[in-house]
Amino acid sequence: MSLLGEFCHVNDIIGMDDPTHYRNKVCAAFGLDRQRHIISGIYQTGSHSIIPVDECMIEDKIADGIIVDIRNMLRSFKIQAFDERTGTGWLRHVLVRRGFQSGQVMVVLVAVSPIFKLQKPFLKKLTELHPEITTVVLNINDRFGPVVLGSREKVLLGDGYIEDSLLGLCFRISPRSFYQINPVQTEKLYSIAIEMAGLTGKELVLDAYCGVGTIGLCAAGKAGQVLGVELNRDAVKDAIINAKLNGIKNCWFTAGDAGKYMEEMSTGGKRPDVVFMDPPRSGSNPQFLSSLLRAAPKRIVYISCGPDSLRRDLDVLVSGGYRVSRIQPVDMFPYTNHVETICLLSKLNAKQHIEINLDMDELDLTDAEKKATYQEIKDYVLEHSGLKVSSLYIAQVKQKCGIIERENYNKPKSEDAKQPQCPPDKEKAIKEALTHFGMI
Repeated sequence: MSLLGEFCHVNDIIGMDDPTHYRNKVCAAFGLDRQRHIISGIYQTGSHSIIPVDECMIEDKIADGIIVDIRNMLRSFKIQAFDERTGTGWLRHVLVRRGFQSGQVMVVLVAVSPIFKLQKPFLKKLTELHPEITTVVLNINDRFGPVVLGSREKVLLGDGYIEDSLLGLCFRISPRSFYQINPVQTEKLYSIAIEMAGLTGKELVLDAYCGVGTIGLCAAGKAGQVLGVELNRDAVKDAIINAKLNGIKNCWFTAGDAGKYMEEMSTGGKRPDVVFMDPPRSGSNPQFLSSLLRAAPKRIVYISCGPDSLRRDLDVLVSGGYRVSRIQPVDMFPYTNHVETICLLSKLNAKQHIEINLDMDELDLTDAEKKATYQEIKDYVLEHSGLKVSSLYIAQVKQKCGIIERENYNKPKSEDAKQPQCPPDKEKAIKEALTHFGMI
């Protein structure tokens, strides 16, 4: 976590007591080997070659067993797995989702065609082998590419969804809706995130990238009002239903781009007090971050599964007037190289901090100061040391070096204000820049 260490201290990773068989969602690709035998498993990295897998120590045992039995049933029912080389066959993937608390099981058959001639006897045999299955959905994906699920679905058995509980609330999960894959660690993650939010029962909370509404609904009991936004319309439908299932009346969900939604909120004068944001691995986008800075919520709770994109977004938010006050990693994916990270960002208090963003024309400059602008100094430091420095830090170093500053430039606005001081490493880098520009 050295990647994030410059923002604040990074706490130790919260691990899992039993880090095995935690995945409540298992997806297997189906195909043929060179002998034309049906195989199922995962794609080899960087290819569409299937590595056969019968069981995995991080996957739910029941889900693994269902997938193996389906593979064996294909042979007995003379149903062909899809062959990407020839474009023939029917079944492409099998997705199994299980509610760890409810015990409900969903099976999604991903096929290239909606025609399933042996549907009734196949389902009869499958449910005899696995009576725990509560619903079966046929998903049609006739397009080539990396996306597993298509846009068309047909419910073959049951309701087409399962339900599970999280932090005492009930959640509906559809085939294409996002739901955290590790329920044990998810409860730890959400509990910490809600605690970081510091809710008192009065706040307007925005749950960005809300999925099926899990974190927003879990936080609703401690908030005044919760607004959730999510691009996936199926997930939003589930979120609305989830609010009704739990009798929660202070949550509203809408389908749309989080960045555009934040822009509309900001333009309409609606400003959230707290923002939960849980973007995809690629992170947030400039539009959302820009609107977020204009809205200026008191606290931002950023949940990330991508440290690189998190670092990038934190740079933007910190430059925009926020301070990272807490970083807590949670191991959501044991035995992988991925980790989930929760960051608390707080809006800087104007009485305790000053943010300086002045044009050089506004300053009384000496001849020495005219040799380089503040932005040129910042650019030099970033290029040669990799550090980002503020105008305030530059002003402090210039003052130490005897370069005259405007009297009120480097002073707090009030006597009791606490002013951040330039760290030694950044002071050294700034002095190197001043030397380069012939200012000292």
